[in-house]
Amino acid sequence: MESLPGKIGEIETAEMREHQLIAWMEEYGTAILRVVYSYVKDKQIAEDLTQEVFVRAFQSYHTYQTRSSAKAWLYRIAINRSKDFLKSWHAKHVYPSEVAEEIETTEQTPEYEVLLKSDEERLAAAVFSLPLSYREVIYFYYYEELSVKEVASFTGLNENTVKARLRKGRLLLKNLLEKEDET
Repeated sequence: MESLPGKIGEIETAEMREHQLIAWMEEYGTAILRVVYSYVKDKQIAEDLTQEVFVRAFQSYHTYQTRSSAKAWLYRIAINRSKDFLKSWHAKHVYPSEVAEEIETTEQTPEYEVLLKSDEERLAAAVFSLPLSYREVIYFYYYEELSVKEVASFTGLNENTVKARLRKGRLLLKNLLEKEDET
């Protein structure tokens, strides 16, 4: 594929915008899907919302400010769209079909893979049971491996708020997992 400009402001024709959008979908599509999934907890809905994120990005390219990265702009759209969905009637009256997506393992022994997958699924289920305010910062910090500053930028929160929610989220996770171990 030809070299494309990195900022929408540099794109002059509709065809070039379309090529840029395709490049962004290839580069950030999976990451956006994971972010949306972390909010809605349903793979089908997450896939639909991810498509909507890219449609909105194409439709609102004129609002893109070149001082931020394309990834940050797309994440912001994904977060906003996910939160809008969670406020909708559908989200409040229809329940997700799955709790956690499959987590790939790289270890060779089947026994180790089963144990590791079980622990990861248990942790993922615990993370997904957290309130949204804690789940989103934990997801970005640990799963997307973003810095506190980046998490604050993507979520629109103050860095100290992110730190406080990470601390409280870890405590909630610890308590949830300890209660599971007791039963």
